[in-house]
Amino acid sequence: MRIDLDSYREILDTLTRNKSRSFLTGFGVFWGVFMLVALIGGGQGLKEMLNQNFAGFATNSAMVWSQPTSKAYKGFRKGRYWTMEYKDVERIKSSVPELDVVTPLLFSNGGTAYFGDKKASVGVNGAMPDYQLVNSPKIFYGRYINEADLREHRKVCVIGKKTYKDLFPGGGDPCGKCIRIDSIFFQIVGVDYNVSEAINFGGEAGTSVILPITLMQQAYNRGNQVDMIAVTGRKGVVMSSLTSRIRETVARAHYVDPTDEQGTMVFNTEVLFQLLDNLFRGVNFLIWLVGLGTLLAGAIGVSNIMMVTVRERTTEIGIRRAIGATPRIVLSQIISESIVLTLVAGMSGILFAVAILQMLEMGNTEDGIVMAHFQVNFWTAIFAALVVSIMGVLAGLAPATRAMSIKPVDAMRDE
Repeated sequence: MRIDLDSYREILDTLTRNKSRSFLTGFGVFWGVFMLVALIGGGQGLKEMLNQNFAGFATNSAMVWSQPTSKAYKGFRKGRYWTMEYKDVERIKSSVPELDVVTPLLFSNGGTAYFGDKKASVGVNGAMPDYQLVNSPKIFYGRYINEADLREHRKVCVIGKKTYKDLFPGGGDPCGKCIRIDSIFFQIVGVDYNVSEAINFGGEAGTSVILPITLMQQAYNRGNQVDMIAVTGRKGVVMSSLTSRIRETVARAHYVDPTDEQGTMVFNTEVLFQLLDNLFRGVNFLIWLVGLGTLLAGAIGVSNIMMVTVRERTTEIGIRRAIGATPRIVLSQIISESIVLTLVAGMSGILFAVAILQMLEMGNTEDGIVMAHFQVNFWTAIFAALVVSIMGVLAGLAPATRAMSIKPVDAMRDE
């Protein structure tokens, strides 16, 4: 058979059109992979950002504090105000042995801290050293409150991140320097960079000044009062099973109805962390659903364009079959084209998504510290590339089957 110059020109025009279509189809795969990788990395970064709001808090902890009663009990009227005391710490320890840490807290109504000509609004809190087992500090400079500070009633403090930024805008280690809170001077022994906002007691996150609780008792004339008691459960203990016993232990000692959940408030952080975990499970499912759905749509587009390509190359395929090309050769050619198209587009999508995520990560740094990692790990990228390759094979199966069914005689008749 002779093919003249016009026939060559027609084949060239067909290939050119196929390249344009292939580009558009490849963009569909590119966008699908980009969406999948970007959503996974973005979801990871979002999870880290939200976790920062809960940073440091033990997942099996609870907080106990008093509120006006909502029920009358043993002759006491509804709406009665009452306060906890230090004896409640020992009562809880003896009545609920499943608890690991039971530590009291004191809060002030706020104040102003001064250093030189700088000042900052702060919330003054009194705590014991074991409180860091409930809410772990992120010590940037110095140390946390220790037992010697309590025994010797040292006038020392640990300041929060925002307070440090306000009083020491030039940076540097402030440990050893003294600040004045209202009319009392305290020496700084540590800087806590924990800025947990979702679970925060005693003032705005980062503005708290932690004092030894024995010092705060004397300096603020708090006597035997306790504003809050923080507890953590032992390993394997479910905090939800202990909250009613904790409430009952404290309530009975102060003639409060043990069933009055408003009068004796017990905030169980375990429930909050479970809600957070369930939220991220849903987010991850949605990410994979949207990403894989977009990727599947791109693969279907590849299959369609390859089908059009096979139809337009009927004569070419028929000629190849006539000169000795086996069905296996035709099959491998079509599938190879499909794999190459999807793999090139897919790898480009991965690289572009990684670049975008890297820029997001670089923009989310503070003091040289990355606050959240908007990146996917190596194996996630490999998995995405593998999925793209598999979809390339599947996308090429239908066009390849049609190409194998073309007979040379039918191709000549079509020509």
